[in-house]
Amino acid sequence: MNLISRAPLMAAVFLLFTVACKQTPKDPNLMIEKELSSNWTFNQVGKNEWLPATVPGTVHTDLIDNKKIEDPFYRLNEHNLQWIDKVDWEYKTTFIVDEPTLDRDRVELDFKGLDTCADVMVNDKKVASTDNMFREYQMDVKEYLKEGQNELHIVFRSPVIEGIKKYDAQGYVIPASDNDQAENGEVEGGKRVSIYTRKAGYHFGWDWGPRLVTSGVWRPVFLKAWDKAKIENLQIVQNEVAEDKATFTAIFEVDAAKNEKATISIDNDGKQLAAAVVNLTKGVGKYSVDFEIENPELWWTVGLGEPHLYNISGVLAIAGRKMTENTRIGIRTLKLVREKDEHGTSFYFELNGHPVFMKGANYIPNDVFLPRVTDENYKTVVETAKNSNNNMLRIWGGGIYENDIFYDLCDENGILVWQDFMFACAMFPGDEAFLENVKQEAIDNVKRLRNHPSIAMWCGNNEILAAWNGWGWRKTEEAKSKENADKIWEAYVDIFHKTLPDVVEQYDPQRSYWGSSPSSGPGVDADLVNGDEHYWGVWWGKEPFETYATHLARFMSEYGFQSFPEIESVRKYATPEDYDIFSDVMKSHQRSSIGNGTIEYYMLKEYKKPKDFESFLYVNHVLQAEGIKFGVEGHRRAMPYCMGSLYWQINDCWPVASWSSTDYYQKWKALQYYVKKGFEQVLVSPYEEGIKLKVGIVNDRLEPINAEMRLRLVDFNGKVIWEEAHLVDIPANSSDDYYDVNKNEFRFKYRKNIKDMVFTAELVENGKVLSKNYYYFLPYKNLNVPKPIVEHSISKIDDGYNITVSTNKLAKNVYLQIAVEDGFFSDNYFDLLPNEKVTIHLKTDISEEKLNEVLTIRTLNDAF
Repeated sequence: MNLISRAPLMAAVFLLFTVACKQTPKDPNLMIEKELSSNWTFNQVGKNEWLPATVPGTVHTDLIDNKKIEDPFYRLNEHNLQWIDKVDWEYKTTFIVDEPTLDRDRVELDFKGLDTCADVMVNDKKVASTDNMFREYQMDVKEYLKEGQNELHIVFRSPVIEGIKKYDAQGYVIPASDNDQAENGEVEGGKRVSIYTRKAGYHFGWDWGPRLVTSGVWRPVFLKAWDKAKIENLQIVQNEVAEDKATFTAIFEVDAAKNEKATISIDNDGKQLAAAVVNLTKGVGKYSVDFEIENPELWWTVGLGEPHLYNISGVLAIAGRKMTENTRIGIRTLKLVREKDEHGTSFYFELNGHPVFMKGANYIPNDVFLPRVTDENYKTVVETAKNSNNNMLRIWGGGIYENDIFYDLCDENGILVWQDFMFACAMFPGDEAFLENVKQEAIDNVKRLRNHPSIAMWCGNNEILAAWNGWGWRKTEEAKSKENADKIWEAYVDIFHKTLPDVVEQYDPQRSYWGSSPSSGPGVDADLVNGDEHYWGVWWGKEPFETYATHLARFMSEYGFQSFPEIESVRKYATPEDYDIFSDVMKSHQRSSIGNGTIEYYMLKEYKKPKDFESFLYVNHVLQAEGIKFGVEGHRRAMPYCMGSLYWQINDCWPVASWSSTDYYQKWKALQYYVKKGFEQVLVSPYEEGIKLKVGIVNDRLEPINAEMRLRLVDFNGKVIWEEAHLVDIPANSSDDYYDVNKNEFRFKYRKNIKDMVFTAELVENGKVLSKNYYYFLPYKNLNVPKPIVEHSISKIDDGYNITVSTNKLAKNVYLQIAVEDGFFSDNYFDLLPNEKVTIHLKTDISEEKLNEVLTIRTLNDAF
């Protein structure tokens, strides 16, 4: 063969070689993804002033970062920023797409959260419009993309203007509470438009929050590309639990590009538990595989055992390529028990076969601007709950379905979550589009959260049934006519008696659904014998604190009393000229219509007038804590009739006077320290009932206790006037009285000294004090509390210091502070008797020299 005749063959070989060199091995992953978190800019529509933006983020925080507005939380700045929610905003970014990505079967944008009314464009082509902050949106964008640089452009329409359009088109007014601060928001005609937008209700204001109606890409956005199929969701259904094994069904929800054979399998920490070959059908389908775990370790709440978790991986494999979906489960049985008894109908949670009294708090979002909440913030609030012996938090319906990390932390720390759907204190539209939007929102969040062992129950709404019937909304001018009232109620039924329970039944049937809190059942008003109760006779009704212990329902899901933040927190949002509770700034950072005056009213019933503003804050903390103490202990003593006590609230979304036990900066108020003691597994509780002085003991342990109960009358100089000791056998999981005497015996016998003594109760097991409590016969202002000399010593330990405190006379509500320095005291605002010493652990990084410089110790005597 000559050279010329060989040329075509050589060319063909060369071409094949070249093609082979260009081919790359197939990516072993069915799915690739990239978070789009960089190169973002934003602009007020029509201004053409593009500025750097943060995603996830909000319009307000981007304006703050670019120094276009002042801090909305400082003094009265909030009121000057109401224009922001009445204009449109736009965000842009660019991102690179390579050829392998475009070669995938599907390429989509996955928005975890858009707030709220948004138009999404890719390379100047509109790909979707959104109108629900609580939903996730996946958009197939392959046809709009090109190799190289691409642009993502999002226009956020004003949620207020969009709401006004729907409000005007409604034809009648749908009732909404004045927590929608339309007047503060300078909304046209004072129209309460929050109900028309599926957006966090508290953004429009609440009686503990500002009105700052923001917009933005508030959760991450991803570019995802996949071949053949992807796992949309992995559900783990627990079937049976026995001592030797637990059985489950893993349900894979798979989106397949075409009909295809695949393998699905379940792993636990890398060990395969089960596998099955399935025939995928084009589109979204469900495929299941059964598996079991031998010798299961159960998940328990705080105080009852370890919250054991299992790491589960679901693997989808097709032709050697795979996708993995990871989740965690806890093995436990949990049910809401509703059974007829001699009082009415029970309302309690049974965990792993045991009735459990729920101790905890209501929880709101940690900030008005949600992307500012860090993982550390979440860890702090959940650890606060755990360290305060909480076993339940209620996610209130005017906020958000929380970020995944919140539920992860509750899983890890043994805290159950009462999960409201996001509806609160308002009636809502009932048109077809709205109902469908609500349905998809519910599906998204039920599917996202259902594997968490911490999820205890789904609840339809907060206080809407109570508002319609108890607050009289159905008879107000807003309802206008019976015809309009019927339409409004029909919408309620469609949302809370049909749509939401149907979603729970279809997607999470093993959990209970409760239509409204408070209530006694679907559409049935709350009473004290059949359901849960929100008790606000203390505060709104100005009833005495003692009624917390007598106004008892089967489950107390809300009650509370207000306080301001401590002085160092106040200094972050106010100046000395504002240091008066009736100053404009203090009134603005108080959203309860009766707030500051009500605090003062209750304070002057119990205490003399504090000498200055800082003392007022300190006494206010003690007032709040002492008041809620009546509720915490009274509810627990009423077990098993009452089986839950969730005070309002554990946290704040901005610096404000509110019902919180920790302030916006996550500093513990006196209430948090009181809650920690009041919710301990074992509680000794002296109290008055009629003419009786009683001592109750509550044991939440699942085993009995043999202990010594020590009772004393002690004067404020430390002299023991009277004492008794009793051996007591306390059954497991019980509450009962263990001492009962006509209190007039004490009042008569020691009538000259009633102002000078305290009754103490102590429960001791094997030399260890399980619980200690104090009871004073009169309000503080009527006691003859002498001025104590409080002494202390400091010793250095690894993570801070031990501070040992002693006193020569009764030291009431000992309060330790370290000014602006960072640190945490293991106890605070405590009472200390003469001849006693208490050692407090201070966790801090400051030097001993600095500690000696900044440490102050005060008692109530110093406040007047």
